[in-house]
Amino acid sequence: QVQLVESGGGLVQPGGSLRLSCAASGFTFSTYAMSWYRQAPGKQRELVATITSGGTTNGADSVKGRFTISRDNAKNTLYLQMNSLKPEDTAVYYCNARWGLFLNYWGQGTQVTVSS
Repeated sequence: QVQLVESGGGLVQPGGSLRLSCAASGFTFSTYAMSWYRQAPGKQRELVATITSGGTTNGADSVKGRFTISRDNAKNTLYLQMNSLKPEDTAVYYCNARWGLFLNYWGQGTQVTVSS
């Protein structure tokens, strides 16, 4: 059974940092492209950052220079280091695992709130 379990969300002041984790199980983690998405209230879910099975990363323009995606294949865990957080980063953050066109899994999400 595939499971993606996010953790590390919470309330942080503007300019602060958080590190999200996504613990994966039930599939061969190292062979999947892994991504973080987010969805703010009233908005569509958007891609934040992706890391391929080979370790290549890419991120949305809105988070470049502030967020870093990484993975530890030995621990089957995906990370998102978020620095210099802004109120507009407030959203539910989701972990995604994708292999090819038809294998696509989601976590349940973790809330990140940036507010003073």
